[in-house]
Order: sequence, then structure tokens, then C-alpha cells
Amino acid sequence: MKLTKKMLIPLLLLFLVGLGGCKAASVSSKNVLEQVKTNDRIVWGVKNDTRLFGLMDVASREVKGFDIDIAKALTEKILGRDGRADFVEVTSKTRIPLLKNGNIDAIIATMTITEERKKQVDFSNVYFDAGQALLVKKGSPIKSVKDLNANTTVLVVKGSTSAVNIRKEAPDAKILEMENYAEAFTALQAGQGQAVSTDNAILLGMASENPDYELAGGTFTNEPYGIAINKGQTEFVDAINQALKEIHEDGTYDKIYDKWFPDDQSGKAE
Repeated sequence: MKLTKKMLIPLLLLFLVGLGGCKAASVSSKNVLEQVKTNDRIVWGVKNDTRLFGLMDVASREVKGFDIDIAKALTEKILGRDGRADFVEVTSKTRIPLLKNGNIDAIIATMTITEERKKQVDFSNVYFDAGQALLVKKGSPIKSVKDLNANTTVLVVKGSTSAVNIRKEAPDAKILEMENYAEAFTALQAGQGQAVSTDNAILLGMASENPDYELAGGTFTNEPYGIAINKGQTEFVDAINQALKEIHEDGTYDKIYDKWFPDDQSGKAE
């Protein structure tokens, strides 16, 4: 029987799907802890565009931030002083596929632990207590979300859950939605609102560049960050959790946290 072009395309697709399935199966069957110890390195998926957590330094061509330093500290605890921490850039969209395909060993990239994500990956213990917060001008009478009332306007970004949470916590407050975080902060500077509200990790980045502004009152939602590992890698998860415990106990975690967030303790994980 002569194969036509129409017949070849479905066969090719079936071959590629099967090949992908074989690769996924081979990745899941590996013991990642044994692999990283053999290679003497851990490949971490990190953000390259998130101020304070993972941001590419143009001058040195190195990615720097809280996530990076935590990953380096964990690598040393797991592999020793000669162990190497390698970094691969990920985005919110690519991080889980890259993990599933075996391109990276773990994700440390401002990733909130959620029940939906737990269906795809396993998580370490919490390493950063993220949550929604308020950014205000220093000296503002707004000290927490409880101070928002009918006379205050809160700036949020369209399409985010921030507005929903503000309406729940401060139903009398006015809400002004902006296109992006840059516009929201510009509006705050211009006096169009008294506070910007979103994830505290984003607000800490804004405050680091603008010393006249600060976070007020800690977080009022719970969105903890965890390190994501492929499903079934219990030994590797345990090793990361043990390393997290050790950097808390020996003061390494506090040292790293205070380096990146010297004026704010709201995200410090216990």
C-alpha cells in the first residue's frame, strides 16, 4: 500500500506523541536526588525579570535575587561546598513544562503553592510568605487594610484578583483599575489613589526603587511560595526540606532575607 501525504501526517503526529510520552516516563522514573549527587549540581528554574527575586544583572550577565541566593544555599547543604547551582530562565508559563521534561531539577521562581498546582508537581515547605499587601507613601495614615474606607482609593491592575480581595476586606473603599503595575504606581505618585495593592513581592520591588514608599500592615491574603519538584521525587523533596530547615537554624536564611528585604519582614517564612 502506498502511503499518501494525508496518511503520513497522522502517523508522524502519533510518533511524536509517543516519543514525548517515552521521555516523560523516563524523566519520572529517575531518582533526581541520586542524579544531582552524581552530577554534583542542581539545575534550578528561576525568573530573570522579577526584581528582588530573580533579575538579570546586565553588567555581570548573572541573575541575582532572593530566589537565587536561597537556591545556592540549598545546593551547598545538599551537595556540599563543591556542589554547583546552575540556573535556567523560566516564566510562569514555561516553568512546569521545563520541569516535566527534565530540563530543570526544581523550580524556585515566585511560585505560589496551590491545590491546582499540587496535581502536577510536589512542593517543598514554604520559603517565602507571599500575599496581597498595600504600598503607600511614607507617612500615610493607612497602616493596614483596615484603614481603607470611603475616602480612600486603591489602585489595582485590571484582570487580577486584587480588586476582589479589596472589596472583601474593605468594601467601602473606592477601586481604580489600571492597565499594569507601572501605571498603577505612576497614578499613586500623581495622587490618583492612596495605595497600590497586589502581591507583596511585586510591591517590595517597587519600594526598593522608590524609597519614599513602603508596605503598610503586612499581607492580608495567604499565597506562600514553595519550591516545585516533579511528582514522585520524595527523596529530593525531603532533601530540600531538610536543607531549608538547616539554613533557618544556622541563620543563613535570615541573612539572605535581610540582604534583599532589609526594611520589611512580612514575607519571612518561619
